[in-house]
Amino acid sequence: MKAEKKLGIIELKRLGIQVRRDIIRMVFEAKSGHPGGSLGCVEYFLALYFHHLKHNPAHFQMDGIGEGVFILSNGHITPVYYSVLARSEYFDKKELSTFRKINSRLQGHPATAEGLPGIRIATGSLGQGLSVALGVALAKKLNNDNHLVYALIGDGEVNEGQIWEAAQFASHHKIDNIIVAVDRNNKQIDGDTREIMDTGDLAIKFTTFGWEVIDCYAPNDIKSMIEAIKNAKKLTRKRKPVMLILHTIMGKGVDFMEDTHEFHGKPPNNEQFERAMAQLKETEFGDY
Repeated sequence: MKAEKKLGIIELKRLGIQVRRDIIRMVFEAKSGHPGGSLGCVEYFLALYFHHLKHNPAHFQMDGIGEGVFILSNGHITPVYYSVLARSEYFDKKELSTFRKINSRLQGHPATAEGLPGIRIATGSLGQGLSVALGVALAKKLNNDNHLVYALIGDGEVNEGQIWEAAQFASHHKIDNIIVAVDRNNKQIDGDTREIMDTGDLAIKFTTFGWEVIDCYAPNDIKSMIEAIKNAKKLTRKRKPVMLILHTIMGKGVDFMEDTHEFHGKPPNNEQFERAMAQLKETEFGDY
């Protein structure tokens, strides 16, 4: 299965089930990891990697010249990231079984020292990925490279001051070849974001900071997610950075994990693992 080939909606829905199986298995087998946000962002990653991102898994280059670049700022949701990279054929899906193990290339947060194809920057120190993505976008402008840069930031991550410094920098310098998505699930590791540090109306805030903003209210529907990124791309190259607010459901696809922070960074126990896998039936794409 080549990432250059766009998968249809039915195929992507089936692949979404398989990616969710990967996420649950990886975190369960490692007894560590972040399933909640990973499950909520499945459709975003599938829409990006199988529909919109211009990339070449067979010939991965760190500099990203001549192709689109994605930066995961909320680096703890590596289970979904690694699964989609493997399913895009950056590396063999069997390697997913090494997640968070000693000497594995699949560390808990993305890392570059191990040389895992698809990873261009070590991330997970919250607040920093947006700045990195803006640097990549500026480099593409200097290189006359017309490919877009994409970045994903977390809901709780928006509490970080560096996010707002970067947001101001982006609009001031008219960085218009970037689409940043925020995983707006209203959950972070300690609870509801509205109770811990309410960031208010992000659409109004980013608009005030000089961004073009699109709200996507059905990001866990693959067709809606593909359309949202398509609409965001139409707003690029107009002297403003673009923000896509994804109103996701944390833990989507596993009923007892949905819309709760409990599984933000906790693996399922044996009984919970069996319940989750019973809800996610193996597809034609196959387990790793």
